[in-house]
Amino acid sequence: MLAKTEDRMSQKGGVTKRRHTGEDEEGGEKKRRGGEKGEQGDGGRKLLDALSVGYFRRVGERLGEGFADSEEREMFVENVLTEVKGKAAVVAMDRTGSFTLQRLLPLCRPDQVAEVLAELGEESGSELKALSCDRCGGHVVESAVRQISTLTDGSYHRRRRGGGGVLEAQVLSLCQVVRDSIAEFIQHVHGSHVVRTLLHVLSGCLGPLRTETRPGAKGRNAVPQMTDFEIPTSFWYEMKNLTDTLMDNVNLSVTDSVASAVFQTMLTVSHRKRPKLCKQLLKRIMGYLTSRSAAPGVSPLLVFLKDQASSHLVEMIIQLSHKALLRDLYKNHLKGHLVDLALHSIANFPIQRLTAASAKHTMFLKLFDELIQGVEAILAAGHMGVIVQLAESCAESGEKQEDMIQCLLRAFHCAEPGTRHVSCLPLFLSLITYEVYYHSETAEGNIQTEVPLTSICYHGSRLVQSLAKFKERSLLLSSLRTQTPADLLKLASDPAGSHVLQALITTSSDKGRGKILKRLEGQFVPMACSRLGSRVLEAIWNSASVTHRHNIAQELVSCESQLRSDQFARHVWAKFALSHYSHRRGHWQEIQSGESKKRKLFSDILE
Repeated sequence: MLAKTEDRMSQKGGVTKRRHTGEDEEGGEKKRRGGEKGEQGDGGRKLLDALSVGYFRRVGERLGEGFADSEEREMFVENVLTEVKGKAAVVAMDRTGSFTLQRLLPLCRPDQVAEVLAELGEESGSELKALSCDRCGGHVVESAVRQISTLTDGSYHRRRRGGGGVLEAQVLSLCQVVRDSIAEFIQHVHGSHVVRTLLHVLSGCLGPLRTETRPGAKGRNAVPQMTDFEIPTSFWYEMKNLTDTLMDNVNLSVTDSVASAVFQTMLTVSHRKRPKLCKQLLKRIMGYLTSRSAAPGVSPLLVFLKDQASSHLVEMIIQLSHKALLRDLYKNHLKGHLVDLALHSIANFPIQRLTAASAKHTMFLKLFDELIQGVEAILAAGHMGVIVQLAESCAESGEKQEDMIQCLLRAFHCAEPGTRHVSCLPLFLSLITYEVYYHSETAEGNIQTEVPLTSICYHGSRLVQSLAKFKERSLLLSSLRTQTPADLLKLASDPAGSHVLQALITTSSDKGRGKILKRLEGQFVPMACSRLGSRVLEAIWNSASVTHRHNIAQELVSCESQLRSDQFARHVWAKFALSHYSHRRGHWQEIQSGESKKRKLFSDILE
């Protein structure tokens, strides 16, 4: 059968046999896997034979090439499923077979996906548990379950006849298997992901595939994008059944980090799709957490906040809680303990979430008054996320902004004498106190020596960006205007500092912006030639008046050859229309004036 299918694939789908490096005529996989016939692997598990591994590898390669039309695709899928039939579990638990099935299932009809799921679970569904908890098989089960979303683009009931009802039944069967062994599933590193996928599907929203969610440096904190879809009525009730079963095992959410992630997913999807259910779940989980035994007079929540597994769940609860629950959480459990928690290596993260969540409510004032007492200690502990979030919440709420500024001035030892105020920006950016930054042993007098800006850290940049949103920014702007042109260039060219300079300049008034641009004269060309500096320059240009644009353009056109040949500056040259400025200045002036009027008009409308 394998040979016949490969012949059909060669004729229609274009899959050809290819000998891989290190393979002899009998197949290199034969040596590695122990022969052509299926053998027993670890724990007595049957392995996929070498010929089949090679076949499914070629199927995967063919899937990557795409198909000319739907007829070709359907024939190809049918042929491959013929080979899968009778050994679906073995294929799913093989690394190569798993990858191929994950790519094949999205091309299948719903009845075909349902047939694969049915074979994977056998008649009783007994094998689904072992398969779901397998490192390769779990991915296949997830991929099959996710295909229910492709049927529900607003026409689910019309497409049930195409197999949607059969697939729905298989998903519900899997749910029953999961509920029967819920404790084992949610504590298993692979099985827990199947439960989380089921929660998404039953709610009617899906995130990206697990293979697509490994974040890079820039996307580590990004929120995964969800896609909503219509669900059948049975899923609505099954979601309630599954959450009830999970709540019967809520004790595992605070002792096991894998299980905790399942509960976090449950809260996330229910908050998005079933707000009333989410509210009930939050209340029940909080009821459990606060009912545990602890030392007399001490809330058990203080223990959970300091635990690696349960703290993540508490963070999620805080993030999704409504006003009444947040108020109860602070008043009855956390009041008087915020500074101690902010100093803890784990508990400081839930405190950041609480600070962010409270910004919309009057309780923020009490929370601020408590946390502000320990700012220096929190800085010394290195938990800058707490300080940054406190400043961000001040900006969002519009409250306690002056108190925040004065507290930071005292913490960085630049509050007294008043002449030190102009030093605040480099101190905030570097998170270094005045004496250390300026190598000063005395607490009195002015700055004796000019110290170049050498240290800009990530959290320092975040802090200043938050402070730049305050209503009163004169202190920061005054400090910025005292920086040397070389320091301003360094700020513009630094990965963290460039965001600060952009925020301070673009939010300034025309008069304030002009003073800063005056300090930057002579630095526009190196800024344009910098990867980050060129972006800052573009942002400045977009917010600048025609007069300021004229001054910038006048400096840039003097170095035309340098700018045109630079990989970053050439884009600046084109966007600023500097060729027009050089040869058709009147026309350039008209264009800039028109843009300025449009910008002012839209600004007035938005205000």
